[in-house]
Amino acid sequence: MSDSNDRRIWVDGTLVPWADATVHVLSHSLQRGSLVFDYMSVHPARRGTAVFRLGEHLERLRLSTELVGLDLRHSADELAAAVCETVRANPGAKAVKISAYLPSIEVDVVPLDPRVSVAIAAYDPGRDIVAHKDVKPELRLEYRVWVEKERRNRRADIVEPQAKVAANYTSPMLAKARAKAAGYDEVLLLDADGLVAEGPTTNIFLVDADGSLVTPPPANVLHGVTRRSVMELAKHDGRPVREEAFAPEALFEAAEVFLTGTTANVLPVVSIDDRAVADGATGSVTRALRDRFHVVTHGQDPDFEHWLRYVDEA
Repeated sequence: MSDSNDRRIWVDGTLVPWADATVHVLSHSLQRGSLVFDYMSVHPARRGTAVFRLGEHLERLRLSTELVGLDLRHSADELAAAVCETVRANPGAKAVKISAYLPSIEVDVVPLDPRVSVAIAAYDPGRDIVAHKDVKPELRLEYRVWVEKERRNRRADIVEPQAKVAANYTSPMLAKARAKAAGYDEVLLLDADGLVAEGPTTNIFLVDADGSLVTPPPANVLHGVTRRSVMELAKHDGRPVREEAFAPEALFEAAEVFLTGTTANVLPVVSIDDRAVADGATGSVTRALRDRFHVVTHGQDPDFEHWLRYVDEA
């Protein structure tokens, strides 16, 4: 990744070159999947470069570390300042990934050395990562989706889906790989009761005939920051929002379907299991929410500018 040599990653208080931000192959988080992370977007906004809903992302990181049992030593203010420092040190960054992990080499599944390291990377995913791959993903503005045909197995001793821990992404990775191999863009995962839950890195919304939004309840899904933002924007604009469980069949009766996520923003779904959603085109509600979200993330709506953390004003 020669073009990324100018990137620096914050590791435990020090900005180090991209290529030097490494851990041992036998580290606990690599071997046991215990790394916790969060991912947030960076935007050129009205008053400068801004991180979208930084506080909410760091709160979700704290929740994830608590669910996994990692002792995060840094306060929210310390981490916020570190994120801003990292973005300033990496001009042109479009995303931030913050990771909390156990770097120690361990023998047992329970580490003897519980010290947690934190790394913060600010980068342009296209320039710094995708551009260096032999195969480039196709950029799509509308998605064809496949519904997973197997339910999740939920047990009391399994980590909750609200935790953004590396190990939680193995099953969704396999499900999405199967969907992509079959020609789809995304997979929708089901919960233990066979109800629609979420995508591997996205939340899902239906639009009813009256224009109201419906999304699965929070118990069995990741608490997506974009999900929450879209719900708050819709309510602010007078659009009804309901959190309720629904079966896959409801997808085919919806007026519109869309996905939300830090990378996806608001992404229209035009077909599910090869059946068109409504007329098979981006719906008016989805388009309006997508455009509204773009305005907000770029600091052009004073009612929601408090969602932006300007890195030069930190």
